[in-house]
Order: sequence, then C-alpha cells, then structure tokens
Amino acid sequence: MNTAKRIHIIGSVASGKSTFARQLSNERGIPCYELDNVMWRRHPSGDIRNTEAQRRDILTSILNRKSWITEGVHYQEWMHSCLEEAELIIFLDTPKWKRNYRILKRYIEEKYGFKKGNYKQTLTMLRRMYGWNRHYEKKEKPIIMRILEPYQDKVIIQKG
Repeated sequence: MNTAKRIHIIGSVASGKSTFARQLSNERGIPCYELDNVMWRRHPSGDIRNTEAQRRDILTSILNRKSWITEGVHYQEWMHSCLEEAELIIFLDTPKWKRNYRILKRYIEEKYGFKKGNYKQTLTMLRRMYGWNRHYEKKEKPIIMRILEPYQDKVIIQKG
C-alpha cells in the first residue's frame, strides 16, 4: 500500500472498516475518524443526528489536517469531500456471510460488555444491521461503485 497520508475507507456495515482504520492508524501514526461520529452526536439517552452545518464543520476540521483516515459506510453528498481530498480510497468488499457473522459477534461482545461500542446494542439495532446487510449487495454497493468511478485512479478494492 502506498504512503498516502489522507485515506478514506468505505464499505458496508461490518465490512471491517473501523478495525482496518485503527490498524492503519497505528501503523502510520495517522489519526482516524469514524464518519458515524460526524453524523451523530453520542448522548447517554440516545444518539442525536448532527445538522448538515454541524457535519460540515466537523468534517472540515478533520480534512484541514495534514493527515487523516476517515471511514464509514456513508456515501451521501456531505461526505464527498472525503473522496475528493483523499490521496487513497480503500473500498472493503467483504462477503455477505462474513458481515453477517461480524454483526452477530459485535452484538454479543458489546451487549454483554466484552467490548465498548458507539451505541447501545438492542435487538432492534441487530435487526436493522441485518436488514442493511441484506440489501447492501443489490442497492448500496452499486451506488457506491458509481460514486467511486471519478476517483478510480486512487481507489483500491480490497476483497476480504
């Protein structure tokens, strides 16, 4: 992998984005940022969606740094500046069966306190995750691939 200092990682839920971003962050000494934490303000009583202006301000402060790793499943307009500013875009193309396994593993680890997560694990969230994963191949992935087309010179598709 090249020596890029501004990296964006994209993929489906449970594709390994956060784990890979942390690993890359540790190896390169580059801070990593989860786009979920740009989209949402974490609060003990439940997540609160940041306004468009708040997301833009938070993301701008990240992208103005010399080096960064951003990661997320988000592909909406507000995060396109990550794609434009990145020197390297990594698309994690993880098989559905592996994502299903990781969704359940994450639920168990976080629900029973073996691992800390960003949000409270509930059966409702578990069902949502499986729903998102079920629709990803036919609905989300083709959209992401179209969005990445203009950036092909800096995209790496990592199967796993």
